[in-house]
Amino acid sequence: MTSADSPLRGRVAVITGAARGLGAELARQLAARGARPALLGLEPAELAGVARSCGPDAAWWEVDVTDAMALEAAAAGVLQRFGRVDVVVANAGIAVSGPLLLSDPDAFDRVIEVNLVGSVRTARAFLPHLVAGRGYLLQIASLAAMAPVPTASAYCASKAGVEAFAHALRAEVAHHGVAVGVAYLSWTDTDLVRGTDALPGLRRSRARLPYPLGRTYPVGPSVARLVAGIERRSPHVYGQPWVRAVPWLRGAIPSVIARTVGDHAADAEERVRRHGPVSTMPVGPGGAADSAASRRLPGLPR
Repeated sequence: MTSADSPLRGRVAVITGAARGLGAELARQLAARGARPALLGLEPAELAGVARSCGPDAAWWEVDVTDAMALEAAAAGVLQRFGRVDVVVANAGIAVSGPLLLSDPDAFDRVIEVNLVGSVRTARAFLPHLVAGRGYLLQIASLAAMAPVPTASAYCASKAGVEAFAHALRAEVAHHGVAVGVAYLSWTDTDLVRGTDALPGLRRSRARLPYPLGRTYPVGPSVARLVAGIERRSPHVYGQPWVRAVPWLRGAIPSVIARTVGDHAADAEERVRRHGPVSTMPVGPGGAADSAASRRLPGLPR
């Protein structure tokens, strides 16, 4: 499908977490289909660069998705700039790695705050505009919502939470003509995943997951499938084709993972004892940006 044929042509697409990784690639591919991207994130220089790569119809706002007032202001700014909101992609997210027993409590809680509460606040800020335009909300979840792994309990819980939230919201807003989708991706080659892999021992543990659970997938084709799902206003979107089979197996997956990588928990505890709580802080450049933002906002973990 070309941009001339795409139902996204001329539509306004809001993407949170758009400064890098999945969000940045989504913005570029949506722009290539003729959409006008509104980029939300924490890193002004990165956001400006992504906006330039999307063309003259893109704009950006520096926003922390845990800040409800900032999101409301951004929503008003998007409406003033573009006059409408057709698509919202709740993509912003961070991750930490480490056993709950030894993890930094504030960092652990911050993952829930950004990934789950931030998604709820994003939906609340933009939903009136989606109702006005009978739009589409895509919630980025993860394979982790269905296949929880040890030492990633905060991330897995947050993604299971946004999955349930989006499913419930879909039924709430259907009579307004608003469609809601959930996107599931396995390990995708982004800064977040690279940051996770940089932690001692975690890449080795992930390599022991049964194929294809442990493989890292290129971001371009994965995002192309998300864009196709947005064009169709799909209720479920899969970044990798095989992930669509996982819901049928989700009852058995935790037992399989416990048998194959359960001993990783002991290795992770040793890693934290050796490297200290810093090894359980948010990973990658995006995690660092969020940590800096949380220190600037009153009432958030420091």
